[in-house]
Amino acid sequence: MSEQPLPPVLVTRRLAPGVIERLTARHAVTQHDSDLPMARGELLAAVRGRSAVITTLDDVVDGAFLDAAGPGLRIVANHAVGHHNVDLAACAERGVLVSNTPGVLTAATADMAWALLLAATRRLGEGERLLRSGQPWAWAPNFLLGLELTGTPLGVLGMGRIGQAVARRARGFDMPVSYHNRRELPPEQAEGAEWLPLEELLARSTVLVVTCPLGPGTRHLLDARRLALLPPGAVVVSMTAGVVDEQALAAALESGALFAAAVDNFEREPAVPSALLAQERAVLAPHLGSATVRTRQAMGGLAVENVLAVLAGGAPVTPVAPVTA
Repeated sequence: MSEQPLPPVLVTRRLAPGVIERLTARHAVTQHDSDLPMARGELLAAVRGRSAVITTLDDVVDGAFLDAAGPGLRIVANHAVGHHNVDLAACAERGVLVSNTPGVLTAATADMAWALLLAATRRLGEGERLLRSGQPWAWAPNFLLGLELTGTPLGVLGMGRIGQAVARRARGFDMPVSYHNRRELPPEQAEGAEWLPLEELLARSTVLVVTCPLGPGTRHLLDARRLALLPPGAVVVSMTAGVVDEQALAAALESGALFAAAVDNFEREPAVPSALLAQERAVLAPHLGSATVRTRQAMGGLAVENVLAVLAGGAPVTPVAPVTA
């Protein structure tokens, strides 16, 4: 009696060290051995006949992707907490399960939000660029003055796991915290923060950290009109691509309405708007929110666990709820 062939799995990007071995020990795996995403045509060719695919946010999983994979595809395991790159209705229509990697990147992403916040308020980017330029400088009472965070009102837009972790870290700075979600959280999840309607939150937030997920209802939620509701000289930290209108953010910095801003995710990565690049008070990071060894290993490990569970006949460990067309 011949052995059944192992279900073929595609991994669209090089994973963190020590992750892929658990998958290759049990399945026939093809890994795109690069830190760069696959070209669309290459991806559609590579997905053909696969039983499972580990994707990243750069991989668009739509009807064409699913048709190219064929009827044997059982799970798309997204190596991210978000899943705006996946057409959930198309997956549900074809019986393809979808998973993501929530929870394991919470601490690293909240830490990064605070790193960006501190860099923006204390003008660290400007200071480092000045030193590296070789220009003469001297300490002076008015030299590169920043904002002090202690006691400053903090607003959190999106009080999920990451938003809650951001709010917890604010206790060390004695910052009053408010937040906005579609629904008010129970007190045990709110970290002592007060729920406010969106426009009231903006009016109160000298510092605003954006962590809400991107979706149809949040794309460009912070447009020019809403950014203008922030107090004069406010600081915006964006951890989610597409929620803040990047051109409007650059314009608010250019006009002086905002003191500073920091952005970790961009709408059209790896492209960064030239208007933002031109702003001295913009701290820009290349999507580093979850970029620690421990966190990326945990994310990759969770994606692998989801694939192993489904190909063994079970349910995903961290499923994304299906939607219908």
